[in-house]
Amino acid sequence: MEKSGSKFLQFIDTPVDLRKLDVSSLRTVCSEVRDFLVDSVSKTGGHLGAGLGAVELTVALHYVFNTPDDKLVWDTGHQAYPHKILTGRKNRLHTIRQKDGLSGFLRRDESEYDTFGAGHANTAISAALGIATARDFAHKDFKVVAIVGDGSLTGGMAYEGLNNAGVLKKDMIVVLSDNKMVSLSANNPTLWSLHNYFSEALTHPTYNKFKANVWDLTGKLDTFGDRLRSVAGKLERGVKAVVTPGMMFEAMGFRYFGPFNGHNVVKLVEVLQHVKELKGPILLHINTEKGKGYEPAERDAAKLHGVSPFDKSTGVSPKSTAPAAYTKIFGNALVEICKENPKVVGITAAMPDGTGLDILQQAMPNRFFDVGIAEQHAVTFAAGLATEGYIPVVAIYSTFLQRAFDQIIHDVSLQDLHVVFVMDRAGLVGADGPTHHGTLDLSFLRCIPNMVIMAPKDENELRDMLYTAVQKRNCPVAIRYPRGNSLGIPLRPVFQQLQIGKSETVRTGKDIAILAIGTMVTQSLQAADILEKEGILAEVVNMRFVKPLDNELLANISKRFSRIITVEENSVVGGFGSAIVEAYAAMNTSNLNIKIHGIQDGYVTHGTPAELFALTKIDGIGIAGIVKEFIKQHKL
Repeated sequence: MEKSGSKFLQFIDTPVDLRKLDVSSLRTVCSEVRDFLVDSVSKTGGHLGAGLGAVELTVALHYVFNTPDDKLVWDTGHQAYPHKILTGRKNRLHTIRQKDGLSGFLRRDESEYDTFGAGHANTAISAALGIATARDFAHKDFKVVAIVGDGSLTGGMAYEGLNNAGVLKKDMIVVLSDNKMVSLSANNPTLWSLHNYFSEALTHPTYNKFKANVWDLTGKLDTFGDRLRSVAGKLERGVKAVVTPGMMFEAMGFRYFGPFNGHNVVKLVEVLQHVKELKGPILLHINTEKGKGYEPAERDAAKLHGVSPFDKSTGVSPKSTAPAAYTKIFGNALVEICKENPKVVGITAAMPDGTGLDILQQAMPNRFFDVGIAEQHAVTFAAGLATEGYIPVVAIYSTFLQRAFDQIIHDVSLQDLHVVFVMDRAGLVGADGPTHHGTLDLSFLRCIPNMVIMAPKDENELRDMLYTAVQKRNCPVAIRYPRGNSLGIPLRPVFQQLQIGKSETVRTGKDIAILAIGTMVTQSLQAADILEKEGILAEVVNMRFVKPLDNELLANISKRFSRIITVEENSVVGGFGSAIVEAYAAMNTSNLNIKIHGIQDGYVTHGTPAELFALTKIDGIGIAGIVKEFIKQHKL
């Protein structure tokens, strides 16, 4: 619920209510929205820093534009919490990222104000251009605004959209919220070369010396000086056009305005009212500060980008006593391997902390590369390194690696290059929901020739798989691991190289064989315990490899069992189970009853991992239930 005692926010249910206020009240509204956001997210967790930096912009946009008739298209949807607060959802913000609650991103089915769903970056400009084009086809009259921030201009798709918008000359506005952040790491300097260009341009000595000298001179010449100032102003604009960021956007076909202070809401309203009436593509450049208005987030914007519940007075979350996260296990293992092998380097796409590569960055910064939100470039950059004998370990979230599918095929696999892909957040990630669930990687990678794919059952196997992947030559290798904490198993001090394509039987049985991959090994063992209490003895195999499969073991299983179930934390369409069925078809086996179990063909909502495992029946209880039903259908 909203913070009690607010002067204006308690009466704002939609932007219509906001637009009833005098512009002089908007500073107070911004303060109340910011307080409400911090208070709510401190209790629920979620994305914080980007939303704090977008408060004034959000208020100004909804104040000036007639939303939802006018369309706001947000990039990197995690910056849109203030947008949710102002568009009828503030009394449900306490449910954000929880099962059956608000999404942490934008969803068209959640609100008419969410024009375009956004979980990944770089999409807003292209989507806004499509909406503007459809508007003109339909002879409608509304405004379209793309809000781009949090490093989205490091991705190539943004420039593809800008280029095409400049060519088509559609009426649309792009608001560039420049918060200097392109990498969600406390250790990284800005990686956005355009931001450096902006900064250098606005402090260019030619421009500033001209401005200072002329204004000083004309200040002493009374009336004649005023006229001279007018002429000098035109000259200044000419010089400024050459040395400021507007030159680049103007060259792409946009009219450029800025940069403006993105935290002066009254000025933003004035500027937006002006550009709203202009025709053609407009780019409005504003400077913002991630975490603005909340001191802990201002001090460490990267740390408070996405948070678990925290102490509002300090910004600090309670320390966890859980086992180390898989992310940390991977990061430490990579540092060990890099110390042994000078040819190994780490690459990420704006997520060093999220993938564990921040550990490599701190230990061996010259062997670490963060390319910004540019997954396609990351993969082909790695391919170039591989041609010269280096071994790139590309660590990218499973859901983000989808964006580089072509590069994996064309630039890596087709050339038999040794690039190691490590996919964090594989499977059901929990609160971030369907835009971030990594449930397709086994399917889209398995169809790529020459690809080795593996998934560990625990932290020791993750370390060994990384070591094995680095040793493998002349082909790409992919490893997937889940979000969250490891199992707490003591780590072996020495790496073990695994035999490619070989599995292990972790539990013997006689009634049914459960072939499991990755996280599903532990869940399948739990299911086997439940089944044993009911007199069903299940054999559980840790397959380890999705490609190549252990055909020798599969042949042995087919001789001993007529009932086989495959279990994966991936889509059942084209994934691990499909690979097993294809393998048995190639063997011409008969009298086999095979059940493929995993994520059904569709998108899974957000919630805690435990809730989602239960919902999709891939927890121990769910797997046991599926096995019992399968046995009932196929009695011996």
